[in-house]
Amino acid sequence: MFAFQHLISLTAPLFCLVLIGYLLTRWGGWPREVSDALTRFVFAVAVPTLLFRLMSNFWRLPAVDTRLLIAYFGGCLIVYLLGRLVGKYVFRMDGVSQSVFAMGGIFANNVLLGVPLAKVTLGDGSMPAVSLVLVFNSLTLWTLVTVSVEWARNRAPTWRALVYTGKDVLLNPIVASILLGTGFGLLAWPMPAMIDQTLELVGQAAVPLSLIALGMGLAEFGLRDGWRQSAAICVLKLAAQPMIVLLIARAIGLPPLETQAVVMLASLPVGANVFLMSRQFSTLQGPIASSLVFSTACAAITTPVILALSAASLR
Repeated sequence: MFAFQHLISLTAPLFCLVLIGYLLTRWGGWPREVSDALTRFVFAVAVPTLLFRLMSNFWRLPAVDTRLLIAYFGGCLIVYLLGRLVGKYVFRMDGVSQSVFAMGGIFANNVLLGVPLAKVTLGDGSMPAVSLVLVFNSLTLWTLVTVSVEWARNRAPTWRALVYTGKDVLLNPIVASILLGTGFGLLAWPMPAMIDQTLELVGQAAVPLSLIALGMGLAEFGLRDGWRQSAAICVLKLAAQPMIVLLIARAIGLPPLETQAVVMLASLPVGANVFLMSRQFSTLQGPIASSLVFSTACAAITTPVILALSAASLR
């Protein structure tokens, strides 16, 4: 009980920042251009700066057990297959809709919400584990949905689509900053004090601004379309995925810090990239948009619960 109350006290201010962003757009009348500009700054500058600085000093941080990729992405694969079965037999969806529906159950908001939560609840020592998931997350999951959709449409994935996916992931500022920061860390060059302090100041803005930007973005989505599909996505994302990831982590003997990191990432709400997928493939746009809002609101409670349960299971 104490652990849960402690996690609530740590995470509540973060979700309050999301609420502030939501209210600024929904009732404050702030235009979409402000949300777009803030989101662009967060993705292109603030969060990449934070991750670059952290990873450039990774040699000072605890070593990371790479088996966490088995726990996290193994859980993703199981929940993805479960989501496709639910989409097919419960909602009678076609192959393309099944793919996007199932992706809603596994693609989390790891950047705007995951990075701040990890930093606050687990500390800087968790950032190498989080960064490792971030590097592989977009590439692995975008490739999975691309292959799945192309197979549903053509019965064969196209190499052109896979090449474009890999190129977009490598050019992503988040992935690029992690790779560049790790490379700089391997050189063991000292960071000039003036540059390091500048990066620190910019990185400090990443946590509050990313959460406000998330809230502003959520205000743009509707809530009523396809609520049954949206509710099913939320159950898969907020309950099934973190529980399965925890079970896999325990089964392979993953250390406590890595276990808590991957379970925390798995417990996060649906990521905005799933909405981009629904638009790209022209399916389930209403239910996916609704699931972004509902899952984020629910995660204010479910994520601390999952973190408390995972911490208790590791004692």
